[in-house]
Amino acid sequence: MPRQGRIDAPNALQHVIVRGIERQRIFRDDADRVAFLTRLGRVLQPSGTVCYAWSLMPNHVHLLLRTGRVSLATLMRRLLTGYAVTFNHRYRRHGPLFQNRYKSILCQEEPYLLELVRYIHLNPLRGKLIDGLDQLDRYPYAGHSALLGRRSYVWQDTSAVLGHFAARRRAAQRAYRDFVEAGIPLGRRPELVGGGLIRSLGGWAEAVKSLRQGTPRLKGDERILGESGFVLEVLKASEESLKPQEQMRRQGYDVDRVAHRAATLFGVEVESLFTPSKRSPQMSARSVFCFWAVRELGLSASAIARILKLTQPAVSIAVRRGEAIATARGFQLVGE
Repeated sequence: MPRQGRIDAPNALQHVIVRGIERQRIFRDDADRVAFLTRLGRVLQPSGTVCYAWSLMPNHVHLLLRTGRVSLATLMRRLLTGYAVTFNHRYRRHGPLFQNRYKSILCQEEPYLLELVRYIHLNPLRGKLIDGLDQLDRYPYAGHSALLGRRSYVWQDTSAVLGHFAARRRAAQRAYRDFVEAGIPLGRRPELVGGGLIRSLGGWAEAVKSLRQGTPRLKGDERILGESGFVLEVLKASEESLKPQEQMRRQGYDVDRVAHRAATLFGVEVESLFTPSKRSPQMSARSVFCFWAVRELGLSASAIARILKLTQPAVSIAVRRGEAIATARGFQLVGE
């Protein structure tokens, strides 16, 4: 099954998880950790992105961010590419340091923000990097110590988190620490890492229909953490913001379906589109196929050239010819 696109939007609460390739260590010593945090601050502040919680583990990183002026994809590319270059240079290694795709989970703020702050900050304790809460209070590689006032990072927003506990900072810090302590017996909390309810194989519209019918055949969407109404709202907004080419692919249009549509309109065999021929019906069908594959599906002329065993310029010419034919005859891809 193809991977789903990330859901990204300004002012969105995102839990980001970055892992080392093949679970390899991405931090070998404290100098690496300091280098990563320094770079994190450099990319967060100019982008207007807010960080509420974070923790550095030997082979992965957790970040709880509210996106700002720069997209999450751009932010993470600047962070991870820069750190990987520095890391590889320091250790004279080559190749990727991180898994190709970081995981990002769009989160419903209430009731999950504080739960995620606690979950992320307890990672070093769950991972047995430290022995207890007292050590976590002083641990320099998670945001918990900053919330207690033991450390300060200009890019970490402590006020917003503490404001949920009490008006006075000292009282809020005590209440926050009690809240974290109460989370220790809860363990790993798999329910906090996505799959927030309901995405059916048919997309958000089918999910709504299934919910109304009481159908249990639903699966979690690992890109979202939230209650059912929030998940549906996010999925609907995501669906509506898709590029036209993505919408076509989401509806099941692929090369085979486009080829079948073009062949049917011209009364030729589908296989004839993929064999050289200058006969009028086959050439016209092939041209319309090229037009729809490139313009409607968003495939490159080079990709179609490989499929048809043509040159890229020949496909580009066919696209223009196919556009003229489809326009003149009123042919549309959608309309079977």
